[in-house]
Amino acid sequence: MAVNLSKIPTLAKLGDVRGQRVLLRADFNVPQDDAGNITSDLRIQASMPTVRWLLDKGAKLIMMSHLGRPKGKGLEPEFSLKPVARRLSELLGFDVKLMPDCVGEQVRGATNQLAAGRALLLENLRFHAEEQKGDEAFGRQLAQLGEFYVNDAFGTCHRGDASMTWPARLLRSCAGELVRAEVEAMARVLENPARPLIAVVGGAKVKDKLPLLNNMLSRVNEVCIGGGMAYTFLKARGHKIGKSLLDEGSLKLAEQVLLKARELDVVIHLPTDHVCATSLDDEQAHRVMGAIPDDQAAFDIGDQTARTFSAAIGRAKTLLFNGPVGVFEKERFSNGTRAVVNAIAEATLAGAYSVVGGGDSAAAVEAFNMADKMSHVSTGGGASLTLLEGGAMPGLEALVR
Repeated sequence: MAVNLSKIPTLAKLGDVRGQRVLLRADFNVPQDDAGNITSDLRIQASMPTVRWLLDKGAKLIMMSHLGRPKGKGLEPEFSLKPVARRLSELLGFDVKLMPDCVGEQVRGATNQLAAGRALLLENLRFHAEEQKGDEAFGRQLAQLGEFYVNDAFGTCHRGDASMTWPARLLRSCAGELVRAEVEAMARVLENPARPLIAVVGGAKVKDKLPLLNNMLSRVNEVCIGGGMAYTFLKARGHKIGKSLLDEGSLKLAEQVLLKARELDVVIHLPTDHVCATSLDDEQAHRVMGAIPDDQAAFDIGDQTARTFSAAIGRAKTLLFNGPVGVFEKERFSNGTRAVVNAIAEATLAGAYSVVGGGDSAAAVEAFNMADKMSHVSTGGGASLTLLEGGAMPGLEALVR
């Protein structure tokens, strides 16, 4: 792995922060409607344990985050963190002032005057192009605002943004509670899992999940592959897949994954029956065994495959779910993913440790109201995937010295 998860310091090791300026990198990149109203505050709520811990310890809390994708050329009102400041004020019970910028004399003055046990919020980091470039000078300006640094933005830990790296290198630093929970969950899958370890991997394109599969094959006992990506694997095995999604450029790589699995004695489960239609909009979906008709495409696993996947899940002591096994957003193609989610919930209840790897898989367990039945649901789609792939995690690496 690119970073030793056990070496990442946590809040308990931060030291006495009473009366000290603590720079908190959070992920307040929340969805909003056209009127600028927050439609889900889950990301804000996710950092509340860290925020409240620091305030209870008497810190002068300086919070920073990005929001959306501004052009990096100064203030763009539609990407302002004003709605986030309002929501933070409601949750904390005092006024959380939003700064007009994230660097500069006015910001430095406000941070120096901040009272212990109170907080302010810097304006969107990405109003400066230097943020995403990982610019050292910009990172040093941010670091000058604090005496301590806490990273609680797991969803951005796979990026080398200036706010994710330079303050961590320059200040006494640690991971917040959200990052700690994410790291501990991933470590239970990656470093010393209780066995059998079963992975359910779905999604559309093989190339998006090949690094994950290659990294996990040496760790897992069985893998259930569903979703659009399964049909490239079936094609690699010589099956007819009709008009199902085919990542033709990844066929050879899929063959290599199947060969590697055999060499490592890892069982790969692929769909044996399918829910097919002429298109996603075709309401005449029907179950097909084996070969898929030339004019049809598969959009979900069938009942037989769902039973096979569920049986594998039931054998697990550790479970990883990364990617839905069908187009679950449409009811007629949701049964396979629902069956997988239910099986994971049952296995978890029976004592297995289950990790849902963010992104679409997290959306699936939320859609089926089963998030609370999982051991851990990751908040970071791209970040969790990168960590599971064994890829670089600059935001975490900067915390390890």
